[in-house]
Amino acid sequence: MHFRSYAAIGDSFTEGVGDELADGSVRGWADFVAIGLALAARERDDSGNDGAEFGYANLAIRGRLLGPILDEQLRPAIELKPDLISFNGGGNDIMRPKVTIEEIADRTREAVDEILEAGIHVLLLSGGNPTRHIPLGDRIRERGDALALAVRERLPESGVTFVDNWSDVELEDLRYWSVDKLHLGAAGHRRVASNVLKALGVAVPDWGAEADELQRPGTLAYWRSFVLPWIGRRLTGRSSGDGREPKRPTLAPVIPS
Repeated sequence: MHFRSYAAIGDSFTEGVGDELADGSVRGWADFVAIGLALAARERDDSGNDGAEFGYANLAIRGRLLGPILDEQLRPAIELKPDLISFNGGGNDIMRPKVTIEEIADRTREAVDEILEAGIHVLLLSGGNPTRHIPLGDRIRERGDALALAVRERLPESGVTFVDNWSDVELEDLRYWSVDKLHLGAAGHRRVASNVLKALGVAVPDWGAEADELQRPGTLAYWRSFVLPWIGRRLTGRSSGDGREPKRPTLAPVIPS
C-alpha cells in the first residue's frame, strides 16, 4: 500500500496527549506515523525530492466521545480526500457510567463504510489498555475487551487495516504511560506508531532516544491532580477538549529529516 496523504480523527489518543513537547504542544503516534509514511513516499519518489508533497492532517480533539468524533471530524476528514484516514473512538465512552457496546461498534462500522465509499483506505485502531493502573480498571477492561471483540466482528473483508493496541500486553507496562496513567506517554506513542507502520507494511524509522523515566506523584497527589478533576468534569458535563480546535486541520506537508 502506498500513501501520499493521511488524515487522523479521534480523541486524546490520536491528538497525542501524553507526548508533550517543550513548547506545550503535543506530538503522539499519528505524527510519528505521518513521518514514517512520508519517508516511505520519499524513498519511492524517483525524482529525488525531499518528500514535501506528503500531506498530513490531524483533526482529533481530546475528550471527545464517539458521537462528536463522527459528527464533527469524519466528514471534514473525508473532504480532504487523503489516501488514508485513521479512526479511533469509543475510549471515552466506555469510561462513562452507561454505555452500549453494540451501539459503539455499529457506529464504528458505519464510519468505516463511509470512508471506504469515498475510496479511502481505513486505518482502524484501538487505544492502549491502561486498566492495570487506574481506578475501576477491572470494569473498564471488561468493557474494552467487549468493544475490541465487537469491532473486530464487524470489520469488512477488505479496505481496512486494523491495529489492536488494546491487546498489546507489552503496552500495558506503566513505563509506556504518562503521569496521569490514562494517556500514553512518549514511549507508548512511539510503540503504537511502530505497531501501525508494521501493519501497513512500512519500515519503522529510528525515533531516537526515549525520554528519561517520569517522576510519578504519590497516591494522594495523583488523585488530587488527575482523578478528582476528571470526576469533576464528568459531574458537570465538561470536557478537557471544550473550546479546542484541531491541531492540524488541513493536509500540511510533512518533510522528514
